[in-house]
Amino acid sequence: MRATLTGLRLRPGAGVADVPAMVGVFTAGNEADGVDERTSEASLINWLTHPSQGFNPAEDVVVAEVDGQMVGYGWTFWVDTTDGARDYVTRGHVHPAWRRRGVGTAILLHNEARLRALAASHDTDRPRRLGSFGDERRPGAIALLTANDYAPVRYFFEMLRPTLDDVEVPPLPDGLELRGVSDRAGYRRLFDADAEAFLDHWGGFDASDETFQEWLDEPEFDPSLFVIAWEGDEVAGAVINVIDANENELLHRRRGLLASVFVRRQWRRRGLAAALVARSLALLRERGMTSAWLGVDADNPTGALGVYERAGFGVHSRGSAYRKALELDR
Repeated sequence: MRATLTGLRLRPGAGVADVPAMVGVFTAGNEADGVDERTSEASLINWLTHPSQGFNPAEDVVVAEVDGQMVGYGWTFWVDTTDGARDYVTRGHVHPAWRRRGVGTAILLHNEARLRALAASHDTDRPRRLGSFGDERRPGAIALLTANDYAPVRYFFEMLRPTLDDVEVPPLPDGLELRGVSDRAGYRRLFDADAEAFLDHWGGFDASDETFQEWLDEPEFDPSLFVIAWEGDEVAGAVINVIDANENELLHRRRGLLASVFVRRQWRRRGLAAALVARSLALLRERGMTSAWLGVDADNPTGALGVYERAGFGVHSRGSAYRKALELDR
């Protein structure tokens, strides 16, 4: 590929050896864009050491360098979606000191070529598409996507509850009780219930054994923060909560994340989601948090947006899923 920046070189990812520089690119970009999220070396190591159904770190990560210095990185993956398609997704970050110099374009074109070749090798009857994601706080990334014929197809919100002082906890629906999980079998039942509930939502979810193991190995994995409703031996719904101590320290805050909120189909429309969210907020408050956030599909068919608004969350930022027609290499 001919680079537009003199000295720019793209190389395959080197795995764990790249992690410190990747953290630096990620942090600098988010600081420049006003994105209040951080990552850690431990989180990136966990990601890069867990190949999954649609992601092979040895082949799907690319690093952009100038004179041996990392100036950006990208990655690709594929996922089967709930609307019967297969999405081939490109993502990336560029250090703000090297933006608008062709680095993002080089990564995007490399990733697209990788995805086209990968799609051509797959034997599937599913329609195939290119995909990506754009955060409104990253106008340069959105401009790059739209300039390369990606169009927004779905909208998402990050929602914030700025205080946890006034949480009201409603009763659980009749017949349900709260119980935790504490072993691998219990974690798997919870993971599978979450995956099942996601089948009614937009997008794709990798429920493979590899992704399950990656979840277990996350540095912030803490089952004592999970709020799980059961009816007998069945998981009715749950909130998987996370406290990222490293991110909180870097951003000088005490914020918890409702990482996944789900209710399985037969237990919906009974107030269970509201009850679980309220209990999660109360639990995060007990653990010393002063605010909470979550992500939601703006068009979620289960009414999740309304549940969160009634629970005191407001829109903090917006983003869009983007798609583009995929022309296979022949």
